[in-house]
Amino acid sequence: MTDVLKADAAAPGSPENRPWLDASLPVDERVELLLAEMNLEEKAGLFFQTMIVMGEAGELSEGDSAFGIPSNREYVAGRHMNHFNLLGVAPKAGHIAAWHNKLQKLAASTRLGIPVSISTDPRHSFSDNPGAAMFAGPFSQWPEPLGLAATRDAELVQRFGDIARQEYTAVGIRVALHPQVDLATESRWARQLQTFGEDADLAGELGAAYVRGFQGESFGPGSVSTMTKHFPGGGPQKDGEDPHFDYGREQVYPGGQFELHLKPFEQIFAAGGRQIMPYYGMPVGTEYEEVGFGFNKGVLTGLLRDRFGFDGIVCTDWGLITDQPIMGTDFAARAWGVEHLTPAERMVKILDAGADQFGGEHDPSLLIGLVRDGRVSEERLDVSARRLLREKFELGLFENPYVDVEAADAIVGSPEFRAAGEAAQRASIAVLSNDGALPLRRGGKLYVEGIAPEVAARFGEVVDTPAEADAAILRLQAPYEQRASMFENFFHAGSLDFPEEVVAHVREVSAVVPTVVDVFLDRPAILGPIVEAAAAVTANWGAGADALLDVLTGGTPATGKLPFDVPSSMAAVEASRPDVPFDTADPLFRFGHGLSL
Repeated sequence: MTDVLKADAAAPGSPENRPWLDASLPVDERVELLLAEMNLEEKAGLFFQTMIVMGEAGELSEGDSAFGIPSNREYVAGRHMNHFNLLGVAPKAGHIAAWHNKLQKLAASTRLGIPVSISTDPRHSFSDNPGAAMFAGPFSQWPEPLGLAATRDAELVQRFGDIARQEYTAVGIRVALHPQVDLATESRWARQLQTFGEDADLAGELGAAYVRGFQGESFGPGSVSTMTKHFPGGGPQKDGEDPHFDYGREQVYPGGQFELHLKPFEQIFAAGGRQIMPYYGMPVGTEYEEVGFGFNKGVLTGLLRDRFGFDGIVCTDWGLITDQPIMGTDFAARAWGVEHLTPAERMVKILDAGADQFGGEHDPSLLIGLVRDGRVSEERLDVSARRLLREKFELGLFENPYVDVEAADAIVGSPEFRAAGEAAQRASIAVLSNDGALPLRRGGKLYVEGIAPEVAARFGEVVDTPAEADAAILRLQAPYEQRASMFENFFHAGSLDFPEEVVAHVREVSAVVPTVVDVFLDRPAILGPIVEAAAAVTANWGAGADALLDVLTGGTPATGKLPFDVPSSMAAVEASRPDVPFDTADPLFRFGHGLSL
């Protein structure tokens, strides 16, 4: 680390002037010393965690109009905020590290010098969804959590968490807005790609391993704090629609399985998970108030705090209070069940429910006004402020918030970490059907679609037409319906039937040459017509073409197992109960299915 940054690390002050910087004191005492110095504006700033962007090549940002994001300086110096979710992908890890250090230097220049906590959605896989996950960029690339579930390997999942922890901390990311231990019990739901599948026991086991990997053997300066979501389980969505949007706000339990969706969280708590995010959805037809979980006192205080004894940080999902434009479209606040309340009233209800932070909100003046008007007590702020400050102290941010920019590029995406991710990709691929076409002969003539010819050429001779080939390999995306706005279309929802033209094309190629179809199964598509036409069908949840071709040609054994049932028809999906696992009639393939090669 440069001498400049070593000097900067001491910039907030000394233990003589700021006694909370004395690392020899117990953390709780340090929290109280700092809390006693904070004014209302500084306390209010703690409560807001929202998206932030970095500037070009590691510089501070002036903001992002597409997401209504102010400048870095306005957030930190103007609004006294110090919890941020980093949006977007940088080409180099060093750029993230350099930006992070500049942001920490800005934070150090404020009155109390409270360091910034940077969080992120998942950024190690193949997704591109600004509301859920991001492309890996410079980070090592791994299967999505559904793919990790397909490996059935808790040790592998913990190893992933450990590698991700090292890569995150190298650039200054200290909070993971994951894992997601919702159960994929509704086949149409858009968010199941980041889950560990349909089985509660497996989701709990792998979720706990994930937490242990990210947080380390003991929680401290080398850890990444995990924010597990979405309490109390976000899978049972009515008609499979997602509650990011008003048409998906209802969670329903026709099978009476509310308790089942809590099971994975029990293992998260046992593993020491530090933070929790409740979901947007509102429970319908249960004993709980029919309001979104972030507003729901029976769920956050009654269940989470009292029954499970959770005393960590609770941060709401993004955008519960104020209406905000996203990618050029105006979206209402996700205030499901409390749409009639004003933004101020929604804020009061969230605090009364037991939450500590407002995700995706960035207007502390609203909270300041509530305290000054006597509608929220400063004592109530102190309850959450203690939790939020304690986390920063325990992560070691007050001792040294800075990172080594040069080391970041060496650590993030290192050859060792990339090799581990690629091995996991291979282990996650599941062979669903095979009439003897697999394994393919290495060196044969290949016709490919959805695979770069230069990659395929490492495994065979690439030809231009199916008629010239010994085998064809087609890579498909599970189907979804187009929706009205750009943001909605990042969430793949609606029918699971392939369009007829896609099925017809598979039949056409298969009629000429033995054809392998690989499907990115972010949702359990209706595969029957594809299986009938193709010589073999495989599923992936994030695997590069090299990984796929290595498995198809027998270079690596096929070991992946389905993390959910694959239904036989849309009629079976529509007749199933959203809260009940394995509830579609006569599934084409069952959970755990996967052929060996």
